[in-house]
Amino acid sequence: MTVTTTQLPAVTSEVIAIRPGPPLTGAVTVDGSKNAALPLLAAAAALRRPLQLANVPANADVQAMLTLLQHAGHRIARPVGEPNTVLVLPGDGTRIAPELFGTAARIRASYYLIPALLAAHGRTSLPWPGGCQIGERGMEQHFRVYETFGDRYTVDDHGYTVEAGRPHSSTVSVVLPFRSRGASIAAILRAVVAGRPLRLGQPNLSPEVTSVLEALQIAGWSAQATERIIALAPPASTSQEPVAWTVPGDKIEAGTLACALAATGGNGRIEGVRSKDIAPVVAALRWLGVPVATQEDALTVHAADMQPTHHPLRAIASLSPGGLDADFEPPLMALTLGLPGTHLFADTINPGRHGNLLPQLARLGANIHEISPTQCRLTGPQQLTGAGVEATDIRTGSALLVAGLTARGVTTLGGLEQLRRGHADLPTKLRALGADICEVTP
Repeated sequence: MTVTTTQLPAVTSEVIAIRPGPPLTGAVTVDGSKNAALPLLAAAAALRRPLQLANVPANADVQAMLTLLQHAGHRIARPVGEPNTVLVLPGDGTRIAPELFGTAARIRASYYLIPALLAAHGRTSLPWPGGCQIGERGMEQHFRVYETFGDRYTVDDHGYTVEAGRPHSSTVSVVLPFRSRGASIAAILRAVVAGRPLRLGQPNLSPEVTSVLEALQIAGWSAQATERIIALAPPASTSQEPVAWTVPGDKIEAGTLACALAATGGNGRIEGVRSKDIAPVVAALRWLGVPVATQEDALTVHAADMQPTHHPLRAIASLSPGGLDADFEPPLMALTLGLPGTHLFADTINPGRHGNLLPQLARLGANIHEISPTQCRLTGPQQLTGAGVEATDIRTGSALLVAGLTARGVTTLGGLEQLRRGHADLPTKLRALGADICEVTP
């Protein structure tokens, strides 16, 4: 029988203690994906018609995006008895609340709202992207997209302003110099508010991008995607009929829980995630000798039967289709600290992430050789020892949870406000699998 996280009290303190224990076991269901929910909410705003979005996660970043939509004039409601469903209703488009700028500084995804704000007001000013401090969050490719649509932009130390223009041709063609997820979504949403066909070369084809394309197809748009190009075309006629979309399950949360099961030698089932979305991390686990089975919307880990392969894992973050999402790298690093072999990790997408993660793992006694600011190597198995650590960003927090499950003694984890930005309550899901995690009263 599936164990749902609502059966356990939520962990709400600002510090938690993690102790090693027996292998994790049981079943949990992941929340909706934060990284997919944010652009889908922005797409709802760009579409300017009533929309129902199901499986919306309750993490802090999504709550900030809902607040931004309200500040921008949209109406937000929740059906009675459906806490994970959000109704996004078009506003009159006559005002932007002054709080918008301050709220937008808290999350990276505020830039997804540019197309909708241009459609409603003709111009918008936003702060530079916030969120996790894991390296430069460049906007150059976004600005290149907007220039292709005839828009103009200016920048200063505090942020940027974009003024709407008109495309020079009926079909807008953009070729990205690299497969940027943010710039791909920006181009798609800008085409939606312009009502123009789009040909986007060298697109990002992550599940977060394809989820937006699938949602637009439900709304009547034509969308085709290959590794070389995304072709998008508007419907023959506009409609104000309500549409319904669903946020896909959180692939990163699923991967983190799978790494936790594997690290403790446990058996468990993780439901609510599409198997195609987690294929890269499943391949990595199998390479390490972790038995994993996938179904259409679940995966099962049988780590009690694990036979470590001693194969060196090369966990290299990639934007290429089918590549390893950078957010899978931290929990995989925590897992391999307990497995034999010499393993290489690299993340040039978020160049500051290792600067957050490695010092925290070192507090637990991890011996990790930093080859460069974005590459490191470790040899396992290593015995970790509990200590006080800090979730300096979302994924560092999730990796420290995995590491704490095998560290000798007690690990105390602070900085939970960072972890909650991406996960409504990941510690409680681990408790549902039997993890010894409790609140610490300062």
